[in-house]
Amino acid sequence: MTPPRIHPLGDCALVCEAAPPATIDCQRRIWALAERARLMPHVVEVVPGMNNLTIVFDPLDADYESLAAQLEAGWDAAGSADAPGSTIEIPVRYGGEDGPDLAELAKHAGLSIDEVVKRHTEAEYIVFFLGFQPGFAYLGGLDPALHMPRRREPRLEVPAGSVGIGGAQTGIYPAASPGGWQLLGRTELRLFDPSRNPPTLMQPGDRVRFTALEVRA
Repeated sequence: MTPPRIHPLGDCALVCEAAPPATIDCQRRIWALAERARLMPHVVEVVPGMNNLTIVFDPLDADYESLAAQLEAGWDAAGSADAPGSTIEIPVRYGGEDGPDLAELAKHAGLSIDEVVKRHTEAEYIVFFLGFQPGFAYLGGLDPALHMPRRREPRLEVPAGSVGIGGAQTGIYPAASPGGWQLLGRTELRLFDPSRNPPTLMQPGDRVRFTALEVRA
């Protein structure tokens, strides 16, 4: 694997950035490197992302060059590491008012609505990282036949629990917000709860399966 690019982000952060494309092997390295980074001296926050890891450090005490060298060495050492993860099942009502873009997605893919739902529920997804909203998990593993560009005009409000597709990924909106993903359905599960520990239902490395409670045209 090509060595990552390590560069500063302001005066108190470093970014370790791998070359595209995003793959599960690369994400495993990111997760393993994140665990190492949390033990580095003067590191105050560790943020795994898609093909990248950001560490925030105390600029008064940390040695920038030393941290960069540790990240570089840790990248190679993290090659075979894996994240344990949990398996999470997401019950979904597909189509109708809950999934207003399901028919358009089926047309785009050249598949029936039932076949789209079948393919979406048969796959096992892995949480690559969390972002956009608290608890929003970017899931890898979507069937290539279901890849679809985001909407040209985002909706002003997407209901909480909406399951969508954006490009090569699928995900779930934890809270109502503007959004441009193609909406397939909706779940009643609460993905983010500040009173829960941890507050997010899914974590990087978790495996996710969708199940169909209902399918409507």
